[in-house]
Amino acid sequence: MSETVHKLTADARAEADVYRQGEERPLTGYVLVMAVFAALVAGAAGLAAATGRRLPSGLDGRDLLLMAAGTHKLSRTLTKDAVTSPLRAPFTEYSGTGGPAEVTEEVRTANGLRHSIGELITCPFCLDLWIATGFAVGLVFAPRHTRFVMGAFTALTGADFLHLAYARAQQSA
Repeated sequence: MSETVHKLTADARAEADVYRQGEERPLTGYVLVMAVFAALVAGAAGLAAATGRRLPSGLDGRDLLLMAAGTHKLSRTLTKDAVTSPLRAPFTEYSGTGGPAEVTEEVRTANGLRHSIGELITCPFCLDLWIATGFAVGLVFAPRHTRFVMGAFTALTGADFLHLAYARAQQSA
């Protein structure tokens, strides 16, 4: 058995080396991040089954809009907002200002789990999956509260676009 595990490990390392092409890519860290995501989803599904909760029959247009805009704003807030930078600081380094009220950061380490987490929490596109999944799970366990939170972040999304439109109108005037 241990010989089989050793061969599989060696094969996985060889494949990772071919993939990396000499660059440092934290594939093991990515696997761990994906495993945590899968475990959380499996745990939520198991808890839902154990408590008799059922999936909604579908997402109506209102829920889809709230989830999309709320996911957008929450992921931007967590990954780019200056005020949330202390949450990212263990994994990133400040590198400058970004868009309005946003900062740009570089991932702190070149490889490993810390690097993988750094990439996840500085990339709004990467974090979207986690947030949308969280909202979907929330709609199973606490739909009223989840819709309220999604609605609040959707309102913030709308406010952001109004701020940008106002600033553009000021520049045009």
